[in-house]
Amino acid sequence: MKNLNAVIFSLFFVLTYANLTFAAEVDIKGSKDHPLLTRMPNFFIAEYKDTDFGSHRFMGQDKKPVSIEGHMYYIGYQLYKGAAEPGELKIRRNVQDALKKIGGIVVFDEDFNRFSIIVIKKDGKETWVEVRAYNNSYRLTIVEKEIMKQEIVANADAMSSDINATGHVSVYGIFFDTGKSDIKTESDAAIAEIAKLLKNNGALNLYVVGHTDNAGSFDSNMKLSQDRAGAVAKVLVDKHGIAAARLKSYGVASLAPVTSNDTEDGKAKNRRVELVKQ
Repeated sequence: MKNLNAVIFSLFFVLTYANLTFAAEVDIKGSKDHPLLTRMPNFFIAEYKDTDFGSHRFMGQDKKPVSIEGHMYYIGYQLYKGAAEPGELKIRRNVQDALKKIGGIVVFDEDFNRFSIIVIKKDGKETWVEVRAYNNSYRLTIVEKEIMKQEIVANADAMSSDINATGHVSVYGIFFDTGKSDIKTESDAAIAEIAKLLKNNGALNLYVVGHTDNAGSFDSNMKLSQDRAGAVAKVLVDKHGIAAARLKSYGVASLAPVTSNDTEDGKAKNRRVELVKQ
């Protein structure tokens, strides 16, 4: 009987331990993957926090920390026991590649501390993702920041009023991908208003001036701002029939900021196209 009891006890212990192990290797209650990312194979969610409004200090492109506020997620993934370790670099590269496919930009990547920062602008949000990877686990800190509302609505009458009063107007409704001069389709309405401004004021000639923030080298930003200004002038001529002689395009990079470049909001305000009366 003693031997039978010992066997029963041992079997109970084994089953209990197995159940505890199994329970420990399932996603914690209420957790889920972030909509932008699926998980690495053979990982489960061991830690999870979903906060309606929080703040996290990310490393920016200029290698300076920046605090981002918004809807915040913290998701910790753990590898199943016995599963092959993919390695921390493979984890980071998988997260980077997945986000780059939907327009994400890797703004910081450091092998020594094993973490990367990726920024995605999508569906009216600017989402910051930090991935810290180890051999058998990785952590995602994600903050969804609402994209700044336009400071100036692109309206022909409002632009005319500002030009008459100050000789220039900043237009924030013209959008480009990071580091590029191709005008995005969501800029059509703003450019149409500029064309309307010029058609309503036949004697008005404009300098189209491109501005950037201070991220990246000055020389590359000078070229980028010139290319962006030229792209705006070109579409006004080619698509809206504005005489080319009425427009001159220039780029000034980060030489004329309207506010500090020390914050992301400040940088967003400094990235603009300005119309200056000739």
